[in-house]
Amino acid sequence: MTGGPRVPVDRGDALAAADQDAAIRRAAALIAAADGLLVAAGAGIGVDSGLPDFRGEDGFWNAYPALGRRGIRFQTIACPDAFDTDPALAWGFYGHRLNLYRATVPHPGFARLQTLAAGLPRGAFVFTSNVDGQFQKAGFPASRILEVHGSIHHLQCTRGCRGAIWPAAGFRPVVDETECRLLSAPPRCPACGAIARPNILMFGDGGWIATRSARQEERLRAWLDGVQRPVALEIGAGTQVATVRRFSERFAPALIRVNPTDGGIAGCGGVSLALAARVAIERIAAARAEA
Repeated sequence: MTGGPRVPVDRGDALAAADQDAAIRRAAALIAAADGLLVAAGAGIGVDSGLPDFRGEDGFWNAYPALGRRGIRFQTIACPDAFDTDPALAWGFYGHRLNLYRATVPHPGFARLQTLAAGLPRGAFVFTSNVDGQFQKAGFPASRILEVHGSIHHLQCTRGCRGAIWPAAGFRPVVDETECRLLSAPPRCPACGAIARPNILMFGDGGWIATRSARQEERLRAWLDGVQRPVALEIGAGTQVATVRRFSERFAPALIRVNPTDGGIAGCGGVSLALAARVAIERIAAARAEA
């Protein structure tokens, strides 16, 4: 007779772990059967790199307490009107984000995605609603990325002057983070001298210049024309702005949805993984390597 109390076994947890392992294997099998990987990424992929999660007012105001104190919502500051009413506040918000994204190091899951893509004849193409430039920073070729909502690393005139888009590399914002206000001079349009804004699709935005993203979309279409068996790996895409989810569902049932809180797939088939981005990517990559 052995001593000590028996440790109860939580069979529900064991079954859940087994189901998750099976889902990881199915995801790896979908990628193994594909000739091209479509990485469809929302904001959740950046959380493991330390980027803030803006889900809900509390999440946004925790990241920007100065805006929370004034009751300014994400939809209000992420709006072209903000550059007309208070450009120092608007650029305080976007300048802080620009500095943050420049300083952020992409987590190792980005490299694992490149490894997964390297084993496929047509490699990978990225479709993302993120404006942070993390895929380029992680080493994905710019010619294989569609930033469907634009990029904070590019600027345009607030007046839409000439329809021009130019890099933000020369703009180094100095921001008072306690008040979320730009202290340095804002960027200016080189043609007319008006204040420049990020080349990002904002809320209620009729002035976004979409030509850069349109060229990226043309390259995605050309890539898809050459892919016979695409698989979509959707990572961290939410439902509030469902651009990424609607796009990735076109590839169902060859769809892998990674979302720790809202990963259900209804009616279109595929694999759902209720995991954080980095964990899911690394587990899929490990299963693919073992196959």
